Amino acid sequence: MSGFSARTDFPRTPNPLAEALARHRARGLPLLDLTESNPTRVGLPAPDAALLAPPGACGYAPEPLGLTSARHALAAHHARRGAAVSPEHLVLTASTSEAYGWLFKLLCEPGDNVLVPVPGYPLFEHLARLEGVEARPYRLPLAHGFGLDVGEVEAARDARTRAVLVVNPGNPTGQYLHEGELAALADACARHGLALISDEVFSDFAWDAEPDRVATVAGRALPSLTFTLSGLSKVAGLPGLKLAWTHVGGPASLRDEALARLEWVADTYLPVGTPVQLALPALLAHAPRFQAAVLERVRGNRQRLLAARPEGATWDVVPARGGWSAVLRIPREPGEEATCLALLDAGVLAQPGFFYDFGGGAFLVLSLLPEPEVFAAAVEVLARVLEEGPLSPPAG
Repeated sequence: MSGFSARTDFPRTPNPLAEALARHRARGLPLLDLTESNPTRVGLPAPDAALLAPPGACGYAPEPLGLTSARHALAAHHARRGAAVSPEHLVLTASTSEAYGWLFKLLCEPGDNVLVPVPGYPLFEHLARLEGVEARPYRLPLAHGFGLDVGEVEAARDARTRAVLVVNPGNPTGQYLHEGELAALADACARHGLALISDEVFSDFAWDAEPDRVATVAGRALPSLTFTLSGLSKVAGLPGLKLAWTHVGGPASLRDEALARLEWVADTYLPVGTPVQLALPALLAHAPRFQAAVLERVRGNRQRLLAARPEGATWDVVPARGGWSAVLRIPREPGEEATCLALLDAGVLAQPGFFYDFGGGAFLVLSLLPEPEVFAAAVEVLARVLEEGPLSPPAG
């Protein structure tokens, strides 16, 4: 007997790209990083740090669901986005990852499952496993531009499915949920007794207007129990401040029972610090400035990427509608790993599509957050390597 749980026995063998990156860095070689997604490291505006020392910052009022003042500030934030929500229906956590853990505790017995979209960010399987829950994938079809297909969701469920998770917009695919898709999904969840979890951390970063785009599920009168997640990490570019929120909605009886149970969970952990809760109104006031800078950055970098693609190229940029990423479809041969290794040998770091469980072809995933001069230099190399192909194994 090892003395450890199987839930924490995650694979730790580095993949070839991680090993090559470690060698590259150990040799002190220059690197243009097209995976950088930390908003605090790419020259974007930040609020005055003095905001984190508000009056009463060293006090302590253990309100399980979050300080009343913070939840009222979040209700006002939702109202500015066109969603009418009650402060009493909001729950604060240290992160959306923590919120997932709480929701899986709330909704699932060990051995139950939740449906998660693929391709998607490689985190949900870990979060579910740590709660003794299976993350069961449903496919976002390439033919739909990686948009939602409710038929795929229903085909993936079984008798132990307890919730459906949607990411709006998809990460890294950048496709938003549309009104008809939401109506069909909420109806399917209600028919099968499933909760709907909507991850909306990138929802504010739409590149263009779309009349039927779902900006948020929060505040909607839907027939299923719903949980809508977001946080300061993306909304205001402040991942180090550790504050996220969940709106609980749906039929009143289910909503109120969920909130009562979540209050017990929250009272067990009390994870969110007092200073960031007291500073929340000012931090949310900073969000529009940060978001405007991000949108200028990602739109500009996407245009640089599109301009770098030669006419008749064997690769293309997959259409998307928002978020911080770009997805490239590349030739199946030599494939994702060989292409990423060749790019690294040329001084550019990109991510292969299999990190995100892409299927139906070969893909690369790029962050659109790097500073423009870094991004422009990187895509110049990227375009050259994709056109020439990795003719020989990368130097080791």
